[in-house]
Amino acid sequence: MRLDASEYKPRRDQKKAMNRWNKFVLGQEYIRNAAKLCPKTREEKRYRKNTFDVRQRVHEAEYSQLKRPINPKTRRPIEPAHKFEVNIESDSLSITKYKVFLDYQITVHKDPKERWKQGDYKRFLCSGLRRKTVKQGSKEQKLGSYHQCYRLDGELIAVGVLDLLPNGVSSVYIYYDPKYEQWEFGKLSAMREIALALEEHHQYYYMDPESLSWDPLDSYVEKLDKRRYVSLARDRNSGEDQPKQPKDDDFVLPGEEEMSLFDIHMPGVLTLEKLKAQVDLDHWRLLVHNTLVEMTDLVGWETSNIKEPHAIKGIVAELAAALGPKVVKNSAVVLFNSG
Repeated sequence: MRLDASEYKPRRDQKKAMNRWNKFVLGQEYIRNAAKLCPKTREEKRYRKNTFDVRQRVHEAEYSQLKRPINPKTRRPIEPAHKFEVNIESDSLSITKYKVFLDYQITVHKDPKERWKQGDYKRFLCSGLRRKTVKQGSKEQKLGSYHQCYRLDGELIAVGVLDLLPNGVSSVYIYYDPKYEQWEFGKLSAMREIALALEEHHQYYYMDPESLSWDPLDSYVEKLDKRRYVSLARDRNSGEDQPKQPKDDDFVLPGEEEMSLFDIHMPGVLTLEKLKAQVDLDHWRLLVHNTLVEMTDLVGWETSNIKEPHAIKGIVAELAAALGPKVVKNSAVVLFNSG
């Protein structure tokens, strides 16, 4: 889904979620003291009452943005109930990020613990586009894959995984500490990411699909008459506990999925030697949300094993070997992030 960030108009439930969170972070005592010690002007009050400025509201409870005048009774700066901080960091792996992610997957998505080892998490959310900073006129713009980290009282509570593209901010994934599920971080993170697009001069905000499955349009039409948002994949998953009968094509030979296409010697497919001689894999184009980059821009591309069928270079190499040099030269690859 694509949204022109400048045309974003928050729904009532989104405004409510943001206001609830800000009040929780600030606390009634801080709000009361701030109103006395650093009151808003009449114009500021009127503007806030009549306008929901997403760029202002997402930062309203951040510790670095708060006014902290001296309380004459205590002779100390007034403090909020919680210290809330949000930073954009590299998409590198850390034990803390992994633990929050694992708790989220187990509690919210009901995944078994063994489904997500550290390596799985790293491949999924820590191996995105290479980061760089480019100049747009007199302004600098960050590009590449980043983690937007949310911390409360010094504790990591949520991570938004983002791809910053020349023309847009792409939301790849959001996960959070299940203890904070009631605060609707899906809504909070979306509004903050839209604000980021506006602040960093990206035109669009992209939200990735919930699944990579395709369904007939007719299947959606009837449900859209009853609901504002429909996910057939989510509807199907709600009945996934039903027993499934195995099909004939569910069975594969032992080790078949671990074999590289180059080990099978399939007729009509380039050998690894011919592929390296005839195809420039490093500069094959990759389409990411309407923006063309090159394979070499991917983090980990240079060290990826071309004969590993589950590695990014192995997947791309097998595709190129099947298509041939002419098709590769005049094409681009479209890869979707899962989740």
